[in-house]
Amino acid sequence: MKALYVIFTLSALLSLQTELFAQNWNLVWSDEFNGNAVGPDWVFETGAGGWGNNELEYYRAENASVSGGNLLLTAKKENYGGASYTSVRMKTQGRKSWKYGKIEARIATPSFNGAWPAFWMLGDNISSVGWPKCGEIDIMEHVNTGNADFGTIHWDNNGHQSYSNSTNVNSGITGFHTYTIIWTDQSIKWLVDGTQYAEANIANGVNGTEEFQKNFFILLNFAIGGQWPGYNIDNNAFPNQMKVDYVRVYQAGSTPPPATGGVTTVYKDCNFGGYAVGLPVGNYAYGDLYARGIANEDISSIKVNSGYEVVLCENDNLTGATLTIPAGENSCLVAQGWNDRTTSLIVRAASGVPAFTRTIQAEDYSAMLGVQKEGTSDAGGGLNVGYIDNNDWMAYNSINFPTSGNYKIEYRVASMYGGNRISLDLNAGSIQLGTTDIPSTGGWQNWTTVSRTVNVNAGTYNLGIFAAIGGFNLNWIRITRIGNARTSSEEAEMVTSSNNISSDGLGLFPNPVENELYINSSEDLTGGYISVVDVMGREVLKESNTFGVLNVSKLESGVYTLSAVSKEGNKTTRRFIKH
Repeated sequence: MKALYVIFTLSALLSLQTELFAQNWNLVWSDEFNGNAVGPDWVFETGAGGWGNNELEYYRAENASVSGGNLLLTAKKENYGGASYTSVRMKTQGRKSWKYGKIEARIATPSFNGAWPAFWMLGDNISSVGWPKCGEIDIMEHVNTGNADFGTIHWDNNGHQSYSNSTNVNSGITGFHTYTIIWTDQSIKWLVDGTQYAEANIANGVNGTEEFQKNFFILLNFAIGGQWPGYNIDNNAFPNQMKVDYVRVYQAGSTPPPATGGVTTVYKDCNFGGYAVGLPVGNYAYGDLYARGIANEDISSIKVNSGYEVVLCENDNLTGATLTIPAGENSCLVAQGWNDRTTSLIVRAASGVPAFTRTIQAEDYSAMLGVQKEGTSDAGGGLNVGYIDNNDWMAYNSINFPTSGNYKIEYRVASMYGGNRISLDLNAGSIQLGTTDIPSTGGWQNWTTVSRTVNVNAGTYNLGIFAAIGGFNLNWIRITRIGNARTSSEEAEMVTSSNNISSDGLGLFPNPVENELYINSSEDLTGGYISVVDVMGREVLKESNTFGVLNVSKLESGVYTLSAVSKEGNKTTRRFIKH
């Protein structure tokens, strides 16, 4: 093996890191895996036979799926086609290929004895010249256990040649990380989460590397066993998955890419030049910005939509000195001393409207205390509990909604029996706020908290709660205006849609969230559990019997993925933002 890489001093590496982002990168192709099936740019390779490495799996298209915004490559311990395992190998050959660019994917890799996941590229001309004359670029490979990620190239120079380097992935390789190459006519550089760890010189085809001056296509696969990982397979690790959040290809160009939607747009250069990236409401650590193509300390101007504001943070994870850019601002950051200074940021609804929350106890029937309870003959079960029989209702007088906009109405109930339905309204049914089906909570004191998002005009109303089907113990009702000033139609649409159950059967509200996250699921989660992982893939919270509400107040600010797993093992996932 001929080494193409020299050891750099720390200052040289930092200089290289700056050079990586001096380029204007245009997004030319991506697969975000946001649909329900694998997209048309992918071709599946199928079969067994070792694939040149004495691997043990049979590759099947059926082992690939898209769920919760991720591509899932699933390996199974099963006999099929003469092999003892099945898995996935897919490629863009014949559909998409590129010469040079920034090619990256955000991947959570499996890690067990026998695992060999990979994100890599092959030359378009492999069918005519074969391997290794076509060239191979391995962007990410991981074998067995541990945290090592390998970057490698293979080529022909009077025989097979290769260069490889590796790095240990911080915080564990099984979490999501961004694996990248920066490929030009001069060099190939490997990065993990924006940090370079290796470089190969290919300038002028040095050492026979002219293969890397041609088009390459992308491959993703999850091999089991083979010459590199060996054959001591951990059969208790199956089924297992390689998860891919996205694959993106950028190429150099002087024309900045279009903004990608959101309520603010950040720009690389002053006067709104260079690349432009749109951001929706949320908290963005450095890793979150990098995943969207925004380099560290690289923002020079910003536009903020009406009704929103942006808090720029000097350090990662929303720490250090800050600068707030107000609503409607179109600003070059030089005057404020913030040119090329931002490492993380917050996009949020504009300040100015005070928070509003009101909690109403469901008083005992005999005390009344302003509570109207009509058509009932049962006083219910104890202090501060109101019992509502089938077709009964309670009304709470003179409830003030101080501003027009979206409100969260929560109520804490318990029931012994299933098939229940609660209906809400204002002013004795003149304004219908919707119904909610509630399964049995398993006892009259086994409480569950239910919430709805409603849009209400400012004013004072009587709030009614009606037992359309079944009966309930009612403990309290809480009314909260959503956010500080989320009254614009743009923000209202975002908040309302976040509460709807999507096609995969899972809805989360509010999103972004501060304290309690409410979970709507088309599946009965009784006997199942809720799992929350952070952007690094680490499980930070796991609860069973949440009854539709999850306390996330102790989580740090950031982006998380929630998985709702039923008793039968059915799993749906959804991302949320923790303020």
